[in-house]
Amino acid sequence: MQTLLTSVQMREADEFTIINKPIASIDLMEKAARAFVQCFLRDEFDTQKSIAIFCGKGNNGGDGLAIAHLLFSNGYFNIKVYIVNFSSKQSADFTINLQRLEESRCKKVIINHAADLKGIKSDIIIDAILGSGLNKPLAGAYAELASLINKSRKKVYAVDVPTGFFAEGKLPNDYNGVKAFKTICFQRPKINFFMPESAEATLQFEVVEIGLDEDFIVKQSTDFYLVEEIDVKKILKPRKLFSHKGTYGHALIIAGNTNTMGAALLASMACLYTGAGLTTACIPQSGLIALNTTLPEVMALPRDEYTRIEDQSKYQAIAIGPGLGISTENEHLLESLIVANQSLIIDADGLNLLAERRDLLAKLPHYSILTPHMKEFDRLFGDHDSWWDRLQTASAQAKRLKIVIVLKNQFTFICSAEGKVYINPTGNPAMAQGGMGDVLTGVIAAFVAQGYPSLDTAILGCFVHGQTGDELAKNQIVVTASQVASGISTTIQKLL
Repeated sequence: MQTLLTSVQMREADEFTIINKPIASIDLMEKAARAFVQCFLRDEFDTQKSIAIFCGKGNNGGDGLAIAHLLFSNGYFNIKVYIVNFSSKQSADFTINLQRLEESRCKKVIINHAADLKGIKSDIIIDAILGSGLNKPLAGAYAELASLINKSRKKVYAVDVPTGFFAEGKLPNDYNGVKAFKTICFQRPKINFFMPESAEATLQFEVVEIGLDEDFIVKQSTDFYLVEEIDVKKILKPRKLFSHKGTYGHALIIAGNTNTMGAALLASMACLYTGAGLTTACIPQSGLIALNTTLPEVMALPRDEYTRIEDQSKYQAIAIGPGLGISTENEHLLESLIVANQSLIIDADGLNLLAERRDLLAKLPHYSILTPHMKEFDRLFGDHDSWWDRLQTASAQAKRLKIVIVLKNQFTFICSAEGKVYINPTGNPAMAQGGMGDVLTGVIAAFVAQGYPSLDTAILGCFVHGQTGDELAKNQIVVTASQVASGISTTIQKLL
């Protein structure tokens, strides 16, 4: 797992590296600039394009000056550097790099007021005005300058963080900073890059290594971790010789209704392809033909208004919710499962039933897994006006209730019973299709049935679900839920 740090912790990592590597701060800045330029050149290899580089007078601006010098050395001769002179202070490394720039033939313009900027004619803008550490929106000349840059409608690359963007903490509803096409950030992504609100500040981001001390970073105290493929490979267990269907557990999927059998089929299909030894779908009588025709490997437990699961212990995993419907009978069924004190996977209408019976929340069996999207989460735990606040609530509630909350998002947040947040990096917009949540429920149920602990299950489920979609999206603009469900097995095999 990659430890994700706050802006203060990243500055401490800078300082530790400078002292202990040892390396002069100006040389570390040069390494960062080189890493930025290497990444930039992969995207923008046309040396005929003109580039405007806006540099504040702190270390972020010092990075920008070093980037200007390196781009000039790489044949980008049509560069104009704008020195943003809105403060009397300037960092020592900025001063050194400014002197180096003076010795080159780069054009330099000093902006004392935002109004000094009459227009931006360059093809590309590099934003190196202000770095991380901000905790309030831009004001005054900085806000005016950011507005002018945005109005220019040029392609913007931000250095480490877009000017005006908060690296962590609650993001304002009305973002007024620089809006970047891409942010090239150093050593670690900013925590807030994983929040949906960050789309206002940067359409994409890429992380480059700059040589900070990794041992120091890994040892820092944090509640945020980024899941990596190597972590998933360590958790996954290969299927062994002489194993049989009983080895891989029995999963029960309680899902579907008269008009929503698709949800039950998708969840059951995903459970089947993720490797549960046995899968039983508890579905309405009306869905039996669809189930037997589509998934003959899946057993059926017909559900009516009097259904109760008589022997829960025969199932190693029980998932409830996809397409279930809201009714008094289903509420009683959910309550009977909860009081039996066996960990559950609860999604969709199972969560909506919980929202109507919040008294059942405190009775949830420990290490149950809830998989809400934003609206389902807010129905359960109250309205939130930012993803940062929503995530704080999710983390606190997971710890309080000793459960795992999978808060679905472009980058899904997996909140553990210990209060830690694991961010899943896989998945893509091509997967924005109905039924994807049903598939994830089935995947998670299969891993639980196979004996994986709840947190490992959630990490595995989210990663393989998203990675399957990523592979499919390489060749198509839209990925369907049934494609993901049937592709899960291939993804797992590749990871193994």
